[in-house]
Amino acid sequence: MMPLALLIPGGKGQLGHDLAANAPTGSLLRTPDLPDLDISQARQVVQAIDDLVAAAGDLPPVVINAAAYTAVDAAESAQEKAFAVNADGPRLLAAVCSSRQVPLIHVSTDYVFSGEKPGPYEVDDPVGPRSVYGTTKLAGENAVLRSGAEAWVVRTAWVYGVNGNNFVKTIARLAAERPELSVVDDQRGSPTWSNDLAVGLLELAELVVSGRGPAGRVLHATGSGDTTWYGFAQAILEELGDDPTRVKPTTTENFPRPAERPKNSVLSSKAWVEAGLTPLPPWRDALRKAFQAGLTRP
Repeated sequence: MMPLALLIPGGKGQLGHDLAANAPTGSLLRTPDLPDLDISQARQVVQAIDDLVAAAGDLPPVVINAAAYTAVDAAESAQEKAFAVNADGPRLLAAVCSSRQVPLIHVSTDYVFSGEKPGPYEVDDPVGPRSVYGTTKLAGENAVLRSGAEAWVVRTAWVYGVNGNNFVKTIARLAAERPELSVVDDQRGSPTWSNDLAVGLLELAELVVSGRGPAGRVLHATGSGDTTWYGFAQAILEELGDDPTRVKPTTTENFPRPAERPKNSVLSSKAWVEAGLTPLPPWRDALRKAFQAGLTRP
């Protein structure tokens, strides 16, 4: 892959960490996170992108936005903060990228959909978020797509990584504390290892800077295949060398949360593949590799 000048807001999170780790050899990396870069603050965004352009030299600059307010339940009572990060932040990034002619890849979520569709969601299916988090992420998508920037929105789902907190680490911790775990079996999606997602986003970045970027500005990238949270939890115990039958299925109704979750989070990779991008590996294979890479009990 060709070296790039990369600005990765949210660079210390699980996806940001993996983007930096997989960046092409010879790339210039800027991986700021809070408090060094708050994407809801215009002055900080301008400074970060101008610094990238100034330092890039002959390297093509690209911004991959991995910064987000991801506390789904907390967002229900912290709407102002969620909108600032998930809507205003992408708007500012896109505006500055547009004025500096820097391509932008913005990461979004399955939560922009209602979850009521029986099959995988295509990129142009009607949206209908059911939570504040989903609503703010959709607002961010719209701001990016309407900005005039050379920008792409990449929706993903059920992301976990070696760094940061996530479902895999939570299940591993609970398995060490409890004889039995109850996990919902009526929400379906595609577990996505952040390392695989990072590789895919960098492949997209290379297409973009080479002038071969997809015509469609919205893409989906998740682990191949799908399962339920219950099935995902069973697979995690298998990787821990534990008994997966310790996980028992339950329903969303039995575990009410402040924010409504989509019952179907499966995203179609059709547009991703048609753009000439490599499909992400099967989710079960990726989970095994993630454990081999250090995703173990906390």
